[in-house]
Amino acid sequence: MGKHDVFMHRAIELAKQAPGAPFGSVVVNRSANRIVAEGLNRTADCPIWHGEMDAIHNCTAQTPSFDFAGHALYTTAEPCPMCQSAICWAGFTEVYFGTSIPFLIKEGWGQIEIRAEEVARLSKFVRCKITGGILESDCNLLYVNRKRSP
Repeated sequence: MGKHDVFMHRAIELAKQAPGAPFGSVVVNRSANRIVAEGLNRTADCPIWHGEMDAIHNCTAQTPSFDFAGHALYTTAEPCPMCQSAICWAGFTEVYFGTSIPFLIKEGWGQIEIRAEEVARLSKFVRCKITGGILESDCNLLYVNRKRSP
């Protein structure tokens, strides 16, 4: 099992708990190598409450002055432009995802066709490394034959 697999497996478990749209995320303290916050899609309650937004919110709810610089975000699907922007504003320097935006579009999920890497590249105030394809096959299964918008 790769070093990223444990964290992505947890994100997948969270995604399976999400009502309607299976998107899950975890925030990992890189130096301690442990999950410090979790999130799942809650768009049934609010249209902007994606899994990444929930995880970021859960971090700041615990510690309002939370410093995201030493943390990585793992998410089952490539962050949409809104979420990637929030990730950059929070100061994350690493993001790992499973399923890509092009795959979600192919499967009929409503997506804005702007890749996370492009948002990160254009966010000159922070350097955020984006790595996709972590447990991609497992993550892809969450979105096949489930034609709903996140």
